[in-house]
Amino acid sequence: MTEQQVYIRFPEDTDAVELTAMYKRNREFFEEHSPDVPDEFYTEEYQRDRILKYKEDRAADDRYDFLVCHKADDRIIGTVGLSFVVRGPLQSCMIGYSLDKDYNGKGYMTEAVKQVVRYAFEELKFHRITGEASPGNPGSIRVLENAGFHKEGIAQRNVKIRGVWEDHQILAILNPSDLI
Repeated sequence: MTEQQVYIRFPEDTDAVELTAMYKRNREFFEEHSPDVPDEFYTEEYQRDRILKYKEDRAADDRYDFLVCHKADDRIIGTVGLSFVVRGPLQSCMIGYSLDKDYNGKGYMTEAVKQVVRYAFEELKFHRITGEASPGNPGSIRVLENAGFHKEGIAQRNVKIRGVWEDHQILAILNPSDLI
């Protein structure tokens, strides 16, 4: 097995500056496949507020957001989030992620997604995690498949991106401890 190249951690207040810089650097790149965000999204104040909200959401078991850090220099190179948390008989959530364009294609996001999935199954006791990606973004679909997700179908006109309702490939992974 290859040595781990990235690690995940929860964001801290002090990460707002670096996180804002990453989003600004990748704004055009991320906007190709992501829903619209307000211009304020690209400010340190907005990111600091989001980090505070992440802590509240985590405490309420509503959402879990992680930073992806490059192990060699501890630089923030991406994010992974678990949202749409449903407990009770479903025990499910949805995964979403973004990676700095300069780090794409090196397996970093697959590694980070695997780490988040392990945390979600072992620590948070989820049964099922879904992920969605635009068919026009094959790299994102590959990340999920390489992390063990399987294709389930296409959600038609599912997400509005750049003013257009786009189809998304739905993928899922089940907690292996629940399959016994």
